[in-house]
Amino acid sequence: MNVNSKRGVILTAASLIIRSQGVEKLTLEAVAREAGVSKGGLLHHFPNKNALIQGLVEELTDGFVTDVQERAAASAVNEGKWSRAYTESVACDIKDGNGISTALSAALFSKPELLEKLQEQYALWQKDIENDGIDPVRSTIVRLAADGLWFSEMFSLGKLDAELREQVIQELLKMTV
Repeated sequence: MNVNSKRGVILTAASLIIRSQGVEKLTLEAVAREAGVSKGGLLHHFPNKNALIQGLVEELTDGFVTDVQERAAASAVNEGKWSRAYTESVACDIKDGNGISTALSAALFSKPELLEKLQEQYALWQKDIENDGIDPVRSTIVRLAADGLWFSEMFSLGKLDAELREQVIQELLKMTV
Protein backbone atom coordinates (compact mmCIF):
# COMPACT_ATOMS: atom_id res chain seq x y z
CA MET A 1 0.00 0.00 0.00
CA ASN A 2 1.17 3.48 -0.76
CA VAL A 3 1.45 4.84 2.77
CA ASN A 4 2.45 8.24 1.37
CA SER A 5 -1.14 8.92 0.29
CA LYS A 6 -4.06 9.54 2.66
CA ARG A 7 -5.86 6.61 1.05
CA GLY A 8 -2.86 4.37 1.74
CA VAL A 9 -2.62 5.57 5.36
CA ILE A 10 -6.31 4.79 5.86
CA LEU A 11 -6.01 1.31 4.32
CA THR A 12 -2.92 0.57 6.40
CA ALA A 13 -4.82 1.61 9.53
CA ALA A 14 -7.76 -0.62 8.60
CA SER A 15 -5.42 -3.56 8.00
CA LEU A 16 -3.71 -3.00 11.35
CA ILE A 17 -7.03 -2.96 13.20
CA ILE A 18 -8.14 -6.20 11.55
CA ARG A 19 -4.83 -7.93 12.34
CA SER A 20 -4.57 -6.74 15.92
CA GLN A 21 -8.21 -6.60 17.05
CA GLY A 22 -10.22 -8.62 14.55
CA VAL A 23 -12.62 -7.69 11.78
CA GLU A 24 -15.47 -7.15 14.20
CA LYS A 25 -13.60 -4.13 15.66
CA LEU A 26 -13.27 -2.46 12.26
CA THR A 27 -15.30 0.74 12.45
CA LEU A 28 -14.93 3.97 10.54
CA GLU A 29 -14.25 5.77 13.82
CA ALA A 30 -11.50 3.32 14.81
CA VAL A 31 -9.87 3.55 11.38
CA ALA A 32 -9.98 7.36 11.37
CA ARG A 33 -8.43 7.42 14.84
CA GLU A 34 -5.71 4.91 13.89
CA ALA A 35 -4.96 6.75 10.63
CA GLY A 36 -4.85 10.14 12.34
CA VAL A 37 -7.50 11.62 10.06
CA SER A 38 -10.91 13.07 10.72
CA LYS A 39 -13.93 10.91 10.05
CA GLY A 40 -14.83 13.38 7.29
CA GLY A 41 -11.39 12.87 5.76
CA LEU A 42 -11.89 9.12 5.82
CA LEU A 43 -15.37 9.46 4.30
CA HIS A 44 -13.88 11.52 1.47
CA HIS A 45 -11.93 8.42 0.38
CA PHE A 46 -14.33 5.72 1.57
CA PRO A 47 -17.99 6.78 1.92
CA ASN A 48 -18.89 3.77 4.10
CA LYS A 49 -17.46 0.68 5.75
CA ASN A 50 -18.21 -1.53 2.74
CA ALA A 51 -16.25 0.82 0.47
CA LEU A 52 -13.36 0.73 2.95
CA ILE A 53 -13.35 -3.08 3.01
CA GLN A 54 -13.64 -3.22 -0.77
CA GLY A 55 -10.69 -0.82 -1.09
CA LEU A 56 -8.64 -2.91 1.32
CA VAL A 57 -9.46 -6.17 -0.44
CA GLU A 58 -8.67 -4.72 -3.87
CA GLU A 59 -5.40 -3.12 -2.75
CA LEU A 60 -4.05 -6.17 -0.95
CA THR A 61 -5.29 -8.64 -3.56
CA ASP A 62 -3.77 -6.61 -6.40
CA GLY A 63 -0.48 -6.44 -4.51
CA PHE A 64 -0.40 -10.19 -3.97
CA VAL A 65 -1.31 -10.94 -7.60
CA THR A 66 1.40 -8.58 -8.81
CA ASP A 67 3.95 -10.17 -6.48
CA VAL A 68 3.24 -13.68 -7.79
CA GLN A 69 3.37 -12.54 -11.42
CA GLU A 70 6.63 -10.60 -10.93
CA ARG A 71 8.28 -13.55 -9.20
CA ALA A 72 7.24 -15.90 -12.01
CA ALA A 73 8.47 -13.48 -14.67
CA ALA A 74 11.83 -13.06 -12.91
CA SER A 75 12.45 -16.79 -12.49
CA ALA A 76 15.71 -17.94 -14.04
CA VAL A 77 14.35 -21.48 -14.31
CA ASN A 78 11.19 -21.93 -16.35
CA GLU A 79 10.14 -25.33 -14.94
CA GLY A 80 8.14 -24.89 -11.76
CA LYS A 81 8.27 -21.09 -11.87
CA TRP A 82 4.56 -20.57 -11.06
CA SER A 83 4.63 -23.04 -8.18
CA ARG A 84 7.76 -21.38 -6.79
CA ALA A 85 6.41 -17.86 -7.30
CA TYR A 86 3.16 -18.71 -5.53
CA THR A 87 4.94 -20.43 -2.63
CA GLU A 88 7.43 -17.57 -2.24
CA SER A 89 4.63 -14.99 -2.26
CA VAL A 90 2.71 -16.91 0.40
CA ALA A 91 5.88 -17.21 2.50
CA CYS A 92 6.52 -13.49 2.12
CA ASP A 93 2.94 -12.65 3.13
CA ILE A 94 3.28 -14.79 6.26
CA LYS A 95 6.61 -13.17 7.22
CA ASP A 96 5.38 -9.65 6.50
CA GLY A 97 2.31 -9.91 8.70
CA ASN A 98 -0.37 -11.57 6.59
CA GLY A 99 -1.43 -8.63 4.44
CA ILE A 100 -3.53 -10.59 1.97
CA SER A 101 -5.01 -12.70 4.74
CA THR A 102 -6.23 -9.49 6.35
CA ALA A 103 -8.14 -8.76 3.17
CA LEU A 104 -9.47 -12.32 3.02
CA SER A 105 -10.71 -12.11 6.61
CA ALA A 106 -12.39 -8.77 5.99
CA ALA A 107 -14.12 -10.03 2.87
CA LEU A 108 -15.24 -13.31 4.44
CA PHE A 109 -16.62 -11.46 7.45
CA SER A 110 -18.47 -8.74 5.60
CA LYS A 111 -18.80 -9.29 1.85
CA PRO A 112 -17.70 -12.68 0.48
CA GLU A 113 -18.50 -11.57 -3.08
CA LEU A 114 -15.40 -9.36 -2.90
CA LEU A 115 -13.37 -12.55 -3.26
CA GLU A 116 -14.66 -13.21 -6.79
CA LYS A 117 -11.70 -11.47 -8.45
CA LEU A 118 -9.25 -13.49 -6.35
CA GLN A 119 -11.16 -16.70 -7.09
CA GLU A 120 -10.83 -15.98 -10.80
CA GLN A 121 -7.11 -15.32 -10.36
CA TYR A 122 -6.69 -18.61 -8.47
CA ALA A 123 -8.30 -20.45 -11.39
CA LEU A 124 -5.73 -18.87 -13.73
CA TRP A 125 -2.86 -19.66 -11.37
CA GLN A 126 -4.00 -23.25 -11.07
CA LYS A 127 -3.82 -23.61 -14.86
CA ASP A 128 -0.35 -22.03 -14.87
CA ILE A 129 0.73 -24.33 -12.04
CA GLU A 130 -0.59 -27.42 -13.82
CA ASN A 131 1.36 -26.43 -16.95
CA ASP A 132 4.50 -25.49 -15.05
CA GLY A 133 6.83 -27.97 -16.71
CA ILE A 134 6.78 -30.30 -13.71
CA ASP A 135 4.30 -33.01 -12.77
CA PRO A 136 0.91 -31.25 -12.41
CA VAL A 137 0.03 -33.34 -9.37
CA ARG A 138 3.27 -32.33 -7.64
CA SER A 139 2.83 -28.64 -8.51
CA THR A 140 -0.77 -28.74 -7.24
CA ILE A 141 0.35 -30.41 -4.02
CA VAL A 142 2.88 -27.60 -3.55
CA ARG A 143 0.17 -24.95 -4.00
CA LEU A 144 -2.24 -26.71 -1.68
CA ALA A 145 0.46 -27.19 0.96
CA ALA A 146 1.40 -23.50 0.69
CA ASP A 147 -2.27 -22.62 1.12
CA GLY A 148 -2.49 -24.91 4.14
CA LEU A 149 0.54 -23.26 5.72
CA TRP A 150 -0.92 -19.85 4.98
CA PHE A 151 -4.35 -20.63 6.40
CA SER A 152 -2.76 -22.24 9.46
CA GLU A 153 -0.99 -18.95 10.12
CA MET A 154 -4.03 -16.84 9.21
CA PHE A 155 -6.39 -18.60 11.60
CA SER A 156 -3.78 -19.57 14.23
CA LEU A 157 -4.53 -23.26 13.71
CA GLY A 158 -1.43 -25.26 14.52
CA LYS A 159 0.97 -22.42 13.73
CA LEU A 160 4.55 -23.51 13.24
CA ASP A 161 7.54 -21.88 14.86
CA ALA A 162 9.58 -19.74 12.46
CA GLU A 163 12.36 -22.29 11.99
CA LEU A 164 10.06 -25.20 11.12
CA ARG A 165 7.92 -22.96 8.91
CA GLU A 166 11.03 -21.95 6.94
CA GLN A 167 12.08 -25.61 6.59
CA VAL A 168 8.61 -26.48 5.25
CA ILE A 169 8.78 -23.62 2.75
CA GLN A 170 12.24 -24.71 1.58
CA GLU A 171 11.01 -28.28 1.14
CA LEU A 172 8.05 -27.06 -0.92
CA LEU A 173 10.40 -24.99 -3.08
CA LYS A 174 12.59 -28.08 -3.68
CA MET A 175 9.53 -29.86 -5.01
CA THR A 176 9.24 -27.27 -7.80
CA VAL A 177 12.49 -28.21 -9.58
